[in-house]
Parts: sequence; structure tokens; C-alpha cells
Amino acid sequence: MSVTISLTDDISACRTLRRIVFIDEQGVSEADEIDDLDDSCLHLLAIDANIPVGTARIHIAKGLAKIGRVCVLKSHRGTGLGAALIRKALDVSRGKAAQAKLGAQTHALGFYEALGFVATGPVYDDAGIPHRDMLRDL
Repeated sequence: MSVTISLTDDISACRTLRRIVFIDEQGVSEADEIDDLDDSCLHLLAIDANIPVGTARIHIAKGLAKIGRVCVLKSHRGTGLGAALIRKALDVSRGKAAQAKLGAQTHALGFYEALGFVATGPVYDDAGIPHRDMLRDL
């Protein structure tokens, strides 16, 4: 598999992936998935054979890079693409922020810990899914 990950202006492709994973698969409501932050974020898009297969977005403010909306199509899960998206988000954020933050679904805490994130604060509900905030110095 030769997937490329790069910054993109194709927010439509990112939203399509997010709809498939978050709304269709995980049952997140459209109201919870779609917000007004897309226009102020950096977006990453993973492409395999000209087909979008994963995405993430980064909102940078006040020295903090908030990584979110990270998703990978079922066909590409277990390939390391999720970790590659996070590493690319960290690379893009360096020099723009001092720390990276994300809200991890609790089942994925170990995945993010392996990428250097540390869980902070209590578990909370986000769109009906238990999450916990995680931080990592850049």
C-alpha cells in the first residue's frame, strides 16, 4: 500500500470520510459531527490510488494544536495509517504550537499513548461516546 498523506483544501473529501466513519458507522449525529471549525483548521487527507481513505484536522490556537476528526476507512484500518495520520499532524503542528491535544475515544487510549500522548482529566461523553483528553509536548 502506498498511501500519501498531505495537507489539503479538499474539505469535501474530508467530510465525506468523516460522514462514513462517524455518522454512518459510529452513529454520531450530523449536528455533533459538523461544526463551524473546518474553515479555521488545517486538514490532512490520506490518499491510496487516488481514493481518499483517511483524514484528520488540526485547530491551532493559543499554543495548542488540537487534533481531531481522525478517521480511517475500514479497508485501511490495521495498516498503521491512523498512526501515520497522527505523526503527520504532529509534524505539521511543530513550530506552530507547544503542545498537541486530542479527545480520544476511551477504547483508543493505548493507541495514542503509544504515540506519546498522556491521558489527562476525567472520562467525558462526546456525541454519546466516552472520551478522555490527551496531551503531548511538541
